[in-house]
Amino acid sequence: MKIQPDKFDVQSITGYGPGWVGINTDKVEHSVVLGSHGERLVWNCARFEDLTEEHFAQLAALQPELVIFGSGSRIRFPKPVWMMELMARRIGLETMDTQAACRTYNILAQEGRHVVAALLLEPAA
Repeated sequence: MKIQPDKFDVQSITGYGPGWVGINTDKVEHSVVLGSHGERLVWNCARFEDLTEEHFAQLAALQPELVIFGSGSRIRFPKPVWMMELMARRIGLETMDTQAACRTYNILAQEGRHVVAALLLEPAA
């Protein structure tokens, strides 16, 4: 039997560390929105404190089934007002630290789900 590594038709997160994620062959060092339908956007926020309702409305506009919010090096939950547009469109939101969000995105994207990962990448200390 010939064994070959799995190949996926979606963007995958191939690595991560403090202040960066690998997306396929690219190293990204700023907050990013990554979607299983090919979406890849700069998410203009360098710290959790920079987030606003507009950041989450941008995610809702992509109309995924689910948004995975990677809140940085630790779990921090979005304010309820930030989630209003997601709730209005009946889009689920899961919050976890960014490394867990990377792993979860890969699993769901490779299952064929329309998922978006919003990854907060804070500058390395």
